[in-house]
Amino acid sequence: MGPVAGIDAARILVIKIGSSLLVDGNELRADWLRSLAADIARCRARGQHLLVVSSGAIALGRNALGLEHRRHKLEVNQAAAAAGQIRLAHAYQEVLAEHGIAAAQVLLTGDDTESRRRYLNARNTLSALMQLGAVPVINENDTVATEEIRWGDNDRLAARVAQMVSADCLVLLSDVDGLYTADPATDPEARPVPEVREITPEIERMAGAAGTVFGTGGMVTKVAAARIGMAAGCRTVIALGRIESPLAALEAGGRCTWFLQSSSPRTARKNWIANGLAPSGALTLDEGAVAALRRGKSLLPAGVTGVSGHFQRGDAVVLKTSGGGECGRGLSAYSSDDARRILGHKSGEIEALLGYRGRDEMVHRDDLILFEGSDP
Repeated sequence: MGPVAGIDAARILVIKIGSSLLVDGNELRADWLRSLAADIARCRARGQHLLVVSSGAIALGRNALGLEHRRHKLEVNQAAAAAGQIRLAHAYQEVLAEHGIAAAQVLLTGDDTESRRRYLNARNTLSALMQLGAVPVINENDTVATEEIRWGDNDRLAARVAQMVSADCLVLLSDVDGLYTADPATDPEARPVPEVREITPEIERMAGAAGTVFGTGGMVTKVAAARIGMAAGCRTVIALGRIESPLAALEAGGRCTWFLQSSSPRTARKNWIANGLAPSGALTLDEGAVAALRRGKSLLPAGVTGVSGHFQRGDAVVLKTSGGGECGRGLSAYSSDDARRILGHKSGEIEALLGYRGRDEMVHRDDLILFEGSDP
């Protein structure tokens, strides 16, 4: 798949921006950011959803607090992040507003992408923002997440976000135009690698170790992010970011490295639900509900006749037929206690029964897989 198709064909696109792309000397690269906003607006105009994972808070905060660009104690970096994040968010808000696009700030930690409860909350929030037409601008919550400050993990965060929202494409904008067989800054024989279908030890060796005065990541973290993306069914590209309108340049055929996955995000997610999670309970379905699922519908409370086990919202559950056979698996939108209260009832009754308005579905069709028949 070529670069143009890779960008154009994506329904959900995650773009990662490094500190070195946003900050030059002591100043925000305002013209570059405006060109990126124009890129985003063009993608949005053709119906794509975009999420931006952006570093830069610490660098901007150092400038605002008059700190030198050198290594500081952890608490000083956290203070810089607090001062810089407000400037970073405002910068994105300002440039996107010029195109009539709302920006939304989302701060995450590693725990938010690993804990099931927090993962679901973050996923639901990001999905709602996209449906409302906003562009989420995401950063590691540096004031509490010390790992990102020490190791430069926003590449991995971007990959986790792509996995979280089932993105089709992850764009890692870098200060180099892709992966090379060796460091092109020191080896004149280094050759670009246009395409990777499997991350082998040789590919990892090529990544080496790199970084800049403002950024803390390097090619190693980008290849690690690509591995996560590929496993999630998301094609990943490392492309040159320092030029203006970097997405337009990528679409025009600019040099880059594509990491191509073997399955779609939907297939990868279904496989994960089917094989990657241990079920915590079970839902028994009536015949009408099973038939509806096979037609591609979600599981509604009205079609559930029984609940067994103890589980929380977001846990995996077995889906059983009235005869006791396993017909599928899914992620429950309700805890076992709440599921017992609403089983057999219409979705419109959920708020009266539970005291809050939850999802209409017990298990959404995107969160389930069926066995012994067609997969919804």
